[in-house]
Amino acid sequence: MYINDVKLSPLLVSEPSQSYQSGITVNRWVEVLVDCPGSTGLFTYRLPAQLEIKPGDILSVPFGAQQLGAIAIRLLAQPNVDLPPEKIREVEDIVSVGFFPSAYWELLNRVAAYYYTPLIQVIRVALPPGLLGRSQRRIRLVGGRGKEEGGRGQGAGGSRYLLASPDPLAFLTPTARQVWELLQTQPAGDYSFVYIQQKVKSAYRGIRELLRFGLVESYLEPPRLTRPKLQKAVTLTGTIDHDLTTRQREILEVLRRHGGELWQNELLQICNASSSILKTLTQKGYIVIEEREVLRTEQGPALVSDGAKSLTVAQASALETIQTLDGFAEVLLHGVTGSGKTEVYLQAIAPLLNQGKSALVLVPEIGLTPQLTDRFRARFGNKVSVYHSALSDGERYDTWRQMLTGEPQVVIGTRSAVFAPLPNLGLIILDEEHDSSFKQDSPIPTYHARTVAQWRAELENCPLVLGSATPSLESWVSVGTSPPSPLSACGEGGQEINLNSSLLNQKLEGRSYYLSLPERINSRPLPPVEIVDMRQELQQGNRSIFSRSLQEALQELQERKQQGILFIHRRGHSTFVSCRSCGYVLECPYCDVSLAYHHTEEKAPELLRCHYCNYARSHPKFCPDCSSPYLKFFGSGTQRVTQELARQFPELRLIRFDSDTTRNKGSHRTLLTQFANGEADLLVGTQMLTKGLDLPQVTLVGVVAADGLLNLSDYRASERAFQTLTQVAGRAGRGDDPGRVIVQTYTTEHQVIAAVRSHDYHSFCQAELEQRQALNYPPYGRLILLRLSSLDPIQVQNTAQIIATTLSTEEEFEILGPAPASILRVANRYRWQILIKFAPDALPQLPDWEEVRSLCPSSVSLTIDVDPLNIM
Repeated sequence: MYINDVKLSPLLVSEPSQSYQSGITVNRWVEVLVDCPGSTGLFTYRLPAQLEIKPGDILSVPFGAQQLGAIAIRLLAQPNVDLPPEKIREVEDIVSVGFFPSAYWELLNRVAAYYYTPLIQVIRVALPPGLLGRSQRRIRLVGGRGKEEGGRGQGAGGSRYLLASPDPLAFLTPTARQVWELLQTQPAGDYSFVYIQQKVKSAYRGIRELLRFGLVESYLEPPRLTRPKLQKAVTLTGTIDHDLTTRQREILEVLRRHGGELWQNELLQICNASSSILKTLTQKGYIVIEEREVLRTEQGPALVSDGAKSLTVAQASALETIQTLDGFAEVLLHGVTGSGKTEVYLQAIAPLLNQGKSALVLVPEIGLTPQLTDRFRARFGNKVSVYHSALSDGERYDTWRQMLTGEPQVVIGTRSAVFAPLPNLGLIILDEEHDSSFKQDSPIPTYHARTVAQWRAELENCPLVLGSATPSLESWVSVGTSPPSPLSACGEGGQEINLNSSLLNQKLEGRSYYLSLPERINSRPLPPVEIVDMRQELQQGNRSIFSRSLQEALQELQERKQQGILFIHRRGHSTFVSCRSCGYVLECPYCDVSLAYHHTEEKAPELLRCHYCNYARSHPKFCPDCSSPYLKFFGSGTQRVTQELARQFPELRLIRFDSDTTRNKGSHRTLLTQFANGEADLLVGTQMLTKGLDLPQVTLVGVVAADGLLNLSDYRASERAFQTLTQVAGRAGRGDDPGRVIVQTYTTEHQVIAAVRSHDYHSFCQAELEQRQALNYPPYGRLILLRLSSLDPIQVQNTAQIIATTLSTEEEFEILGPAPASILRVANRYRWQILIKFAPDALPQLPDWEEVRSLCPSSVSLTIDVDPLNIM
């Protein structure tokens, strides 16, 4: 996007910078990309004599009054003629040695260009947190608390004079007094300038006054960069001699029994000793103590080693096709739930590791797939690393550096791991490629991991495998003409269909392949799906949230000592609270949505919470509008369902599995392990249950209310509903016992419900694609969504109108809007949208986005979402 002819250095392991001595002093310069909002160009800096800088290095540079992170782009023999040499500032230091090979650099540029994002913003997503640091201005007290830190202001004399007076604050203006009092509340008397500005109006005037009197000082805090973690290690160097005490001999003996090396803290703990005795042993020459790096990586549980499984005919055929691919190819692996896609992945990766190559496996949400991670670790041991945003900064930094070593490895991660700097990449896999978690809505770049993975596979010249039981329509169309119709392994009522094996795998146009796994392992049938019409249940007097069929199934589950899954569209207790007297609905004061009731624990205050901004308040005893005491909970979330289950089936052991119960690190694994160990009969949860769970003992899946998925004002609603219901239904019957699925709905005639009943992806796909084509929606058309938001409702509406009017002069694309978002206000920000629709085959003359951004006042933010998945 910025430079086309840069020759970057080869990939190197990140190491601390080395100084060197040169007999000749030569002025050298470097152009860098600076991590500063609004600064998208290149800036020239002087290279200090003690630093050896190469293109691709991550640097720390002075920029205005700050120190910022920057990427070295290219070295210059001479600076630009327009720049006076004396005004060029020096690079401060090297943070990390360069790792941008040419293909990786091209990938970042392509993402920046396609998603209309400054290149530095893409780099920020690609790098682990802490490598691009930013300094910040801070203010601290000089007298009193500030003294311990050695603070000294310019007006120290004035400070002493004021502090000695009976009332030192009497000399200060109200603003300065507010700043002073705010600093006094902090134990160290130290706050960032930005924080003080947020708390005190016109704070800069008060700070200037305090600086003049010498009561405070201003200083620049350097960037907090992530560094390797070092720890002291003790190494045995000499044989045990006679000049040792009994205690010293014991310590050396412990060290010898542990192979001659131990971490110092571990040795001291085992021997119950102090560090002074180690110092003595060091002086006598028996041990050496030195700092060594400790890798901070996520540690999984100890696992029994696992070998390759025998494959079905379809699996073996798919694996053979993948292994014979040479260079870039896009493969759609369409396998029904439980057909063994993961085993195909594992056996496709194994020979690559032996060849010295690495593999990248992307999953929707790493916390929801501990089973998949465990299977990879059981097969490949310590060659497997995980990389995702839930890791600590140190864990991400060390895992990222391990990738740079060039050792053959498998990296499993979420969408941001598509930028993992793996050299010798031999295969990229997107598991559950249909999942919307692969798309980033905000902040920019609004990339889709599947799109970026396609580009990366092309640039690395390796195959890309897209795996799913319910492929996205984009992937379905991108592999070419539709595969043959006998696709599903099961017909109406779960009856198996004989498939012609010659139709399973198809090579399509170009380098696209369609591979099918139409049957489950061991020829287990897909579970029959029973559709229950809740309208009839109501007519026949059943007012429970559970149909009679589901109640009977739950009762049998308890009697047969089997396990089940209950799927609910929403978390919480009730979706809204309404007054039965006047109809008033309690809403969030900051968002245009109703508050959901959340039950925390027995006898705890009833809590209403907003699912958009997390605002919470206690449940009122009376209606805020008419003072009526008759407030009723409507709708059913996971909490209410579990309460109702406990009332109707007191013997049934439950685990609730949603974002409320899985907030803590490792909680996903803990809950799933408890369920897999038979500590509960029923797993009750939201869409988390659809993502890759393999629980062979589950025989029943119940969907409490499918309608919440169907009736959304989004052109993708039907596709998402079919994928979710099919995926959750696929959790049943994976073991030796047959499965059963019960779906409760008020719209049994919906095409999605009919397709889910027969596990018929193909018929659903045909009907949905016809509608998309008629309306020119993806995958037959392309969309760009402009999202505008502001605290000012009038200004954001006017800005949206101005932008839409400017864009409407173009005839190459269609403009829909401007229109308010389906939820106009979120977190007190008013939101408007403009949708641009155009044909995918020929890119039209799109607007100058910098010109469009210039139409937005500073109070209005604009996000350009390319290929949006969520247009609500």
